[in-house]
Amino acid sequence: MTSNFLSYVGWTVATLLPIINPISAAGMLIGITGNLTTVERNRQITMACIYMTGILLSFLLAGVLIMDLFGISIPGLRIAGGMIVAFLGFRMLFPQESTLDTDSDIEARQKMDISFTPLAMPGLSGPGSIALVITMSTTVQQSGELSTPMTYTVISIGIVITAIIIWFCLRAAGLFNRLLGANGIAAISRIMGFLMVCIGVQFAINGVKDLLHDPEFWPASFPPSATGTH
Repeated sequence: MTSNFLSYVGWTVATLLPIINPISAAGMLIGITGNLTTVERNRQITMACIYMTGILLSFLLAGVLIMDLFGISIPGLRIAGGMIVAFLGFRMLFPQESTLDTDSDIEARQKMDISFTPLAMPGLSGPGSIALVITMSTTVQQSGELSTPMTYTVISIGIVITAIIIWFCLRAAGLFNRLLGANGIAAISRIMGFLMVCIGVQFAINGVKDLLHDPEFWPASFPPSATGTH
């Protein structure tokens, strides 16, 4: 049980970090907080990490209710979540000129408080990470290795650990910028983008596999005894 607990916590952290991409977030932070003091920037970073944690935990706990409300199946969620994650990964592999569009960039620079938006939402907890935590919770529950309360516990701990790692990364944004430069940050973002594409494709493969083994969707693939009919 302990090994499963620790492995799922590590899996949550390792899966979330590429899609949140703290290196890219650090670059965005430098670009939109040039008019802030170090103390104010650090306060914005702390609040952004708190907001990110709250957003992801909310969607983690409400994920099953959302699925029941809209009639979303686990295979459908995995395929959709995988497509979102892969799409965002491709965007990181082939980035646009700016992380924010011109209007958003100007608005972010003029705002006194950028911790919730654009830093926490959508910078740190965008649609990809939200879809990911819901997909991860259903994946762990379906595996049967952990109970439902334990599943929420391990993923919640993973989210908190991820937020702490991101907090350190953002606090070191200036150091990263000096050490890596624009080209170094871009290279690491592309590596993380490739990992995101792999994660997204694997989620989609798992969803298709579950769909093909679902007797309600593919009854012809099951013998009469498997579906309870004779």
